[in-house]
Amino acid sequence: MTVESLHWSLLRSEFTLNRQTRFLSCSVSAPETSLSNDTAAATEKIQECLEKQEKIPLNIAITGESGAGKSTFINAFRGIDHKDERAARTGAVETTMELTKYPHPNYPNVLFWDLPGIGTTNFPADEYLKKMEFEKFDFFIIISDTRFRENDVKLALEIQKMEKKFYFVRSKIDNDVRAEERTQKDFSLEKSLKGIKRNCLEKGGMTSLKVFLVSSFELHLYDFPLLQNTLEKELPAHKRDVLLFAMPNINMEIINKKKEAFQAKIKYHAAGSAMAAGVPIPFLSVSVDQTIMVKAIEDYLTVFGLDEPSLERLSSTSGVSLDELLAVLKSPLAAKTITNDLVLKALSHLTAMSLSFVTTYRALSFFLNMLADDAQSVFKKALGLKTSD
Repeated sequence: MTVESLHWSLLRSEFTLNRQTRFLSCSVSAPETSLSNDTAAATEKIQECLEKQEKIPLNIAITGESGAGKSTFINAFRGIDHKDERAARTGAVETTMELTKYPHPNYPNVLFWDLPGIGTTNFPADEYLKKMEFEKFDFFIIISDTRFRENDVKLALEIQKMEKKFYFVRSKIDNDVRAEERTQKDFSLEKSLKGIKRNCLEKGGMTSLKVFLVSSFELHLYDFPLLQNTLEKELPAHKRDVLLFAMPNINMEIINKKKEAFQAKIKYHAAGSAMAAGVPIPFLSVSVDQTIMVKAIEDYLTVFGLDEPSLERLSSTSGVSLDELLAVLKSPLAAKTITNDLVLKALSHLTAMSLSFVTTYRALSFFLNMLADDAQSVFKKALGLKTSD
């Protein structure tokens, strides 16, 4: 098989839209004109589709009665300490007086909307839906720190009429567990959680009700992982990776899912590299390979939380010093500004490399594996778990 036919065979088999590929929604077919005239355009098309995925909007509405912990939940989901200037305001009384958006610190296309508490003096329930522009949200999280009350149920029914998804989150569950542990002689965590969930639903009166017990200060515990899995399954396919990449690293499963999602994209980066290698301009393949790899590695660092701003935020929220987090990193790319020179230096770990599809694929897979391992080590360190030497 010639290089030209290999390139287009790759594009036809890997880049054309099919039902099993949830990432790209565009396709490239072999051109009628010569390959040499269109390789640059095809490469640009590949990059355009990759960038399009990064800009898919996701609008998440957080609502519930005043004081239920909406702002704290938003800050935790975004991995931001409440002292951060970008944090949603928290307090014992209603602090949200209008519809307020909070972008994810790494993904401005992912917006968390803090809605005023329903049923307050300022926002009576019968006027709430009109003022909150409910049509624009992808899904709703209704938060309560006690039982879900009449206003919560009314709100859920209206969301259901709009054929939107909603999820009940019972917040501050860590406080309830500690209280029961202190007062119950034969305390059982499993029994306690079942009782709390049962009490939440006593006045629900809805079918197929989903309730998740969550501590915004300990997202890795209780039902937040189950919430994440449920959201992922019920979102439209083209928005699942958007949510996954914005999720905090609350367990090893999420880190592995992020790694798998990135691994599925490597073939598109490599296809772009292979296409550029066919353009008869000296050294262009070198430049394109490095550019592709720099952008991909920057994405890995951001999603795994291994860029310096993300590590600083993790240090602030976990109480583990930045130096301690940095000490468990092994990749030469983690917590660094990614440049062509740094990529070339890191490539020295690989042998017998040539600038081709195989090279780009192997190199990105190599870097991805290293950074995923670092993400797991940082996660363990932040939770005080033992890390491998």
